[in-house]
Amino acid sequence: MDEPIIIVCDDKGKPTGKYIPKETGHRGNGYHHLAITVLLISSKGKVLIQKRKHRRFDALLDLTGATDLYHLESGNEDFKEATLRCLKKEYQISKVKNLKNWGGFNYFAKWNKHCENEYCAMMTGEYDGEVKMREDVGYGYKWQDKRKLLKDIEKNPQNYTPWAIEGVKVLKKGGFFSE
Repeated sequence: MDEPIIIVCDDKGKPTGKYIPKETGHRGNGYHHLAITVLLISSKGKVLIQKRKHRRFDALLDLTGATDLYHLESGNEDFKEATLRCLKKEYQISKVKNLKNWGGFNYFAKWNKHCENEYCAMMTGEYDGEVKMREDVGYGYKWQDKRKLLKDIEKNPQNYTPWAIEGVKVLKKGGFFSE
């Protein structure tokens, strides 16, 4: 498979019209590009979190999934399309209800020759089905009460990926944890 092409954007998440290989976007200071992070919630108010495999943030707790948006021959993925691709790829999940974009956030993290330099949309969706996490994605997953997630991420941010921390801030501001 060819290397994915990602979408360069400004700090408000507006595409600039420039597209670059994914690896290029994550080298040096990278290129600011579009991404999503997603948190699935069950009808019982439990959210799906994982222990992520990552070259820098390895074995940290994370929300359900995260990925960059791709530029395809047919055009740019939108946040919903990237979310559904991520869930299918990472968990074989395809029937998600009520996908919602809660807003976005910028973050930058650098280590060695790599970086994360993203405008990330915080997505949620409802799901009550089976979960089959790919072994190369994470070390495991669990369903957890959403309020316990909020309390733990506020108390122990060092245990979470930077995009999980920022995404939870967006969700908190939007009222997700008080619903």
